[in-house]
Amino acid sequence: MTIAIPRYLAAFNPKDLPHRFTDVLIIGGGLAGLRAANSVDPSLSVMVITKDQIRQSNSQYAQGGIAGVLDPEDDFQNHVSDTLTAGGNLCDPSIVDMVVREAPQRIRELIQWGTRFDEHSGDLLLGREGGHSHHRVVHAMGDATGKEVMRAMIDWTRRLRHVEIQESTFTIDLLTFDGACRGALISQNGQMSLVWAKQTIICTGGAGQLYRESTNPAVATADGHAIAFRAGAELRDMEFMQFHPTVLYIAGSSRSLITEAMRGEGAYLVDSTDKRFMLDYDERAELAPRDVVSQAIVSQMEATRHPCVYLDMTHLDPNFVRTRFPGIAKACQKFGIDITTDRIPVRPGAHYMIGGVTVNEDGQTTLPGLWAAGEVTSSGLHGANRLASNSLLESLVYGSHAGQKASLAAAEQKDHFLAFPIENGNVDPPEETLDLTDVRNSLKSLMWRGVGVRRSESGLHNSLSNIDRLQQYVLPYQFQSKQGWELQNMLIVGRLMVSAALEREESRGVHLRVDFPETDDANWRRHIITGSLSS
Repeated sequence: MTIAIPRYLAAFNPKDLPHRFTDVLIIGGGLAGLRAANSVDPSLSVMVITKDQIRQSNSQYAQGGIAGVLDPEDDFQNHVSDTLTAGGNLCDPSIVDMVVREAPQRIRELIQWGTRFDEHSGDLLLGREGGHSHHRVVHAMGDATGKEVMRAMIDWTRRLRHVEIQESTFTIDLLTFDGACRGALISQNGQMSLVWAKQTIICTGGAGQLYRESTNPAVATADGHAIAFRAGAELRDMEFMQFHPTVLYIAGSSRSLITEAMRGEGAYLVDSTDKRFMLDYDERAELAPRDVVSQAIVSQMEATRHPCVYLDMTHLDPNFVRTRFPGIAKACQKFGIDITTDRIPVRPGAHYMIGGVTVNEDGQTTLPGLWAAGEVTSSGLHGANRLASNSLLESLVYGSHAGQKASLAAAEQKDHFLAFPIENGNVDPPEETLDLTDVRNSLKSLMWRGVGVRRSESGLHNSLSNIDRLQQYVLPYQFQSKQGWELQNMLIVGRLMVSAALEREESRGVHLRVDFPETDDANWRRHIITGSLSS
C-alpha cells in the first residue's frame, strides 16, 4: 500500500498571510538550538522558535550529565574508545574524535555562562556511567543537570539583543524554493505566518512520544524529522531508537527517568526474586552499555513473568544516596518509595533517537540552506548505540558548529525582503471526524509492541500494515491544530522507522532482531539511507 505524503500539511497562500524576515531561523529551543543562537554573529538577526515554553525540551529533563575528559587520569583516546565500543562499530571515528576533543572547551563555556556544576573541594565532581571507562561526567544538582544547564543557557541567550525567542509557536513545514530551504510556515495563537530566512537550523529534538513507554516530554513528537523529510533532506539510521533501561514503572502513572548514574554509583539490578541478574548477561554487569542492559531486563522480565525489575540501592550509604539523587528521591517518594530502603521498580522506555537528519561535521544537511544539530540529527557520533552523557555534548558541539556556519552563509547573502512564490492549495478532507487521542494511542502501542526493544519480521510487518491504515485516513486531513500536525508527523516518522528496521536484517546496538540475532559486518556495517520525499 502506497500512501501519498503531502509536501505541506496545511493550505496557505503568501498573499493571505503575514510575513517575517530574519537572517537565521532556529527551530527548537533546547540546548542545541540555544547554543546555535549563541554562535551567530551579533550583526545578524536570529529568530528562535519553540513549540512550547522554552523550558520544555528533552535537554531540560536530562539527568545524567555531560561527558568530557577533565580528569588527569583520563585522556581523549579513552573517551573515543568508549564511544566507538558503545556505538556498535558504526560510528564515524573522525566525528567521534572531533566531538570528544571539543568537550572540555564546551563544558568550560557553560561554566562561564553561569552553569553551576557539582563540585568537591573546589574541583568538578566527575561521575561514571555505563560504558565509560573513567569518571568523566559532570552533573548538576545531583540528578538535574539538564535543568541547571538550560537555566543558565536561557538566561544567557535572553541577554543577546540580536536573538528573538518565539515560544508556543509550531513549525508546520519548511519552505523550499529552487532546491533550497527558504524558511518556515509557522502557527502561533491559531494564526499561520511565513518566516523567510537566509539560513535555517533544525534543533527539534527526538521522537520518544512515538512509544507508549518513554522518558521523553510531550513535545518529542519527531516534528523535525518529518519536516526535513517532506522538504527533501536526507535521513538515515531511523531504525536506531535507544531505550533507556531504567524508567520508573508505576502502573497508571507517567514514566520518570531513573538516571544511569545510579548504577554508576553502585546500584544493583535485581529481579522479582531478588536475584542480581546482570552478570548472567554481561561481565560489565550494571555498567554495560544501555542496549545490553535494556535487552537483559526484557529477558529477565520474561523469565520471571513479572512486569518490571528493580533498582536496589539499599546497600549504599543513605545520606549519600539522598544527597546525590535528590530529584529521584522526591519523585519516588510520591509513590511511597524510599530509595534508601526500598527497591525502585523499573523497565525500559524509549529514550533517545539516534537516527535522524544526515549532517556533516558542520551540521550541514543535504538540503541547501538547512542545518541541524542535536537529537534530530544523524551525525556519526553515536553509531548504533549512544554512549551515556554524549547527547548534551553533541548538542553543544554541533549547535556551535551549525550556528557558526549558518552565520557565515547568511552573512554572504544580501537582504531579500520578498516572498518566494510558494503556496499550497486546499485539499478536501474525508467526511469522517477523527479521534486524535485514540489514533495517537494506537500508534504508540503498536510501535511499542512491534518496534520496541525486540523486533521480528512478523512484528514489523504487522506494524507497517497498521501504520499504513492509519496514514490512509489521517494524512489527507489539513488540520488547524498542533495536535493534528503532530499526529501526522508521528505517523510519517513511525513508518520510516519501521521500514528501516525491516531492512536491517541483523542485530546491532539498540536494534535487536530476534530473527537475525547476530551482527553481520560483512553486509550491514553501513548506514540505511531514507530517501527524502522529493527523491
